[in-house]
Amino acid sequence: MEHYRIKDLPEQERPRERLEAHGPEALSNAELLAIVLRTGTSKNTAVELGSSMLAHFGSLSALAGAGVGAMTEVNGIGTAKACQIAAAFELGRRSAGRHDIRRPRITGPEDIADLVKAELRDLKQEKFLAVILNTKNEVIRIVTITQGTLTASLIHPRETFRTAITEGCNSIVLIHNHPSGDAAPSAEDVKITRKLIDAGKLLGIEVLDHIIIGGDTFTSMKDMGVC
Repeated sequence: MEHYRIKDLPEQERPRERLEAHGPEALSNAELLAIVLRTGTSKNTAVELGSSMLAHFGSLSALAGAGVGAMTEVNGIGTAKACQIAAAFELGRRSAGRHDIRRPRITGPEDIADLVKAELRDLKQEKFLAVILNTKNEVIRIVTITQGTLTASLIHPRETFRTAITEGCNSIVLIHNHPSGDAAPSAEDVKITRKLIDAGKLLGIEVLDHIIIGGDTFTSMKDMGVC
């Protein structure tokens, strides 16, 4: 079968030209990935590479949660292209929840979950964040404390409260994800929470809640009576 390149297609069928003419919503997932990848290989167009990545991982959300190493398992995807894709997904996560120029006001656990759910729900590793609040319960910053398997020995109060101390804030909300999709807290989660609540009391910084994200669901440890 004769192989073709994207530039061999009529201009109106090329992904970048179609995006410019009709907007990104008009493109398929494979075509959007092709624009991020920029180039294909000697055997596959960028669109075909995008299709291969989606087929390999089974869904766009699974691809979004994959690491660079896992992406390079797809034929034609080297480290540079994998990094391009990972960077694009990270920008999407940040724009969806963590970098609104306005300061969202927190009135309950749903507000916190909405801020970070898009960023955390597809990750393959646990990620532990601290949401720094002002006296009006408005979000000042969201800080990544650590990433990987969470244990009480690895979550140090110094790193957890550092930004809150620097910003002069008196309350924080803890949040992390469960890659399994189960938002129920583990015994270790409860241990970590109580450890940080006690540390916060010594510092004069209240831990208002600890939110656990599991897929599209979440659990508030305050609602459970832990905080």
